[in-house]
Amino acid sequence: MQSQAIPYGAWIPGTPAGHVSSSARDQQAAAVGTRSAASVQKLVSENAVTVVGRRGCCMCHVVKRLLLGHGVNPTVFEVDEDHESDVVVELRKLIGEGQEDWPQFPVVFVGGKLFGGLERVMATHISGELVPVLKQAGALWL
Repeated sequence: MQSQAIPYGAWIPGTPAGHVSSSARDQQAAAVGTRSAASVQKLVSENAVTVVGRRGCCMCHVVKRLLLGHGVNPTVFEVDEDHESDVVVELRKLIGEGQEDWPQFPVVFVGGKLFGGLERVMATHISGELVPVLKQAGALWL
């Protein structure tokens, strides 16, 4: 028996592969976008480390690999381009409107609070400050 690959992004749970209409795909994308933007705050509050980044972003991958290298298993929230503005609105609500130095994606939350972007993660890693911050947030038990 030969297996067939399902094209990425065309599979909707509960439908047979290859039987996805474009309208069904559009409806699912709209539902995922709404659910996604609303669930950012929940993910951040429930996890010691959360990384929010664009789907397929290499810098998000770098942050994730760095954290995994330290023994942290971060929750990664990938944002589709179509829903990026909705997620940014939710992030602004979570962080606060007065945030001067808004980081670019990926955005990293540690202990339910904004930690920063890639530059802050790398700078604290290089200076040796990252591990104590992760320990304090409960992401590391060493």
